[in-house]
Amino acid sequence: QVELMESGGGSVQAGGSLRLSCAVSGFSLKNLNMAWFRQGAGKEREGVACVYTTGVYYADAVKGRFTISYDNPKNTLYLQMNGLEPEDAAKYYCAVRPSGSFLTRFNPSAYNYWGQGTQVTVSS
Repeated sequence: QVELMESGGGSVQAGGSLRLSCAVSGFSLKNLNMAWFRQGAGKEREGVACVYTTGVYYADAVKGRFTISYDNPKNTLYLQMNGLEPEDAAKYYCAVRPSGSFLTRFNPSAYNYWGQGTQVTVSS
């Protein structure tokens, strides 16, 4: 079965950086669509970054600051977050799916495997 485990969250001051990791077991990342989502307190879950078959995509709010990447030998997905802002504070989740449409790449309902989430706090 597919299992995902996020790590790397924590508390950082505005302008700081964090790197989130998502270790995946059960599937090889090379065969998956993969993404990072986040959910702030009292807010809807939103897509942050994803790797689709045609490339990588980012939410407008994080473009130029966040980078999604993966390491196939380690079967691990990463999210490098630079220039963090208070608005970035949320619980971050990694998610994967075997395949899916481009239009649903940032739709949480289109992903069937999720990690438990890792909390990111940003202070100004």
